[in-house]
Amino acid sequence: MPRTGRRPGAGGTGEKILAAARAHFARVGYEAGTVRGIAAEAAVDPALVLHYFGSKEGVFRAAVDFPVDPAEFVPRLLAPGLDGLGERIVQFFLETWDSPAGRPLLALIRSVVSNEDAAALLREFVTREVLGRLARALEVDQPQLRVSLAASTLIGVAMLRYVIKLEPLASARSEVVAGWLGPAVQRYFTDPGVTGPPPAGRAGSRL
Repeated sequence: MPRTGRRPGAGGTGEKILAAARAHFARVGYEAGTVRGIAAEAAVDPALVLHYFGSKEGVFRAAVDFPVDPAEFVPRLLAPGLDGLGERIVQFFLETWDSPAGRPLLALIRSVVSNEDAAALLREFVTREVLGRLARALEVDQPQLRVSLAASTLIGVAMLRYVIKLEPLASARSEVVAGWLGPAVQRYFTDPGVTGPPPAGRAGSRL
């Protein structure tokens, strides 16, 4: 599938805009981020940002360097229905990370360890562009909490598998990992929400 978001350009202007976009989105998030703000950080005209990347969403996807467009793959994950959705999500991410196209994203994951901007950018992208789209499609309650829990699972396994290289997780087949983690992600999206105070006898209890 062709990559989306980044347009070729002469010289280093595109990379300069991307560097500014990464810093801008990491600092203020996607919703508060603006094309004008990115242009100001890059010291370019806002029209240049749109020329290279088309829109704020386009420059955001390009800044993360995700190999496929969530607007295309999220509907495919949802198409078979709710059953097995969690496993499909985990399997998709593992296959993406393991593929040659996923190498830029793995570089971002590795930089999360020492770079808070990279960590913020990755959290924002996974939560908003991928899991947020799924939550909106499923029309669940407490969507932000649900997607943040799912994001913690996906980013956590990426850190352990690709950065720390914890065995046997690092060398386990992707379908095996998806089989174990899929039900946890599934529960975040489809289990009834929990509201109100904890059940009597649990809050403040002592061993």
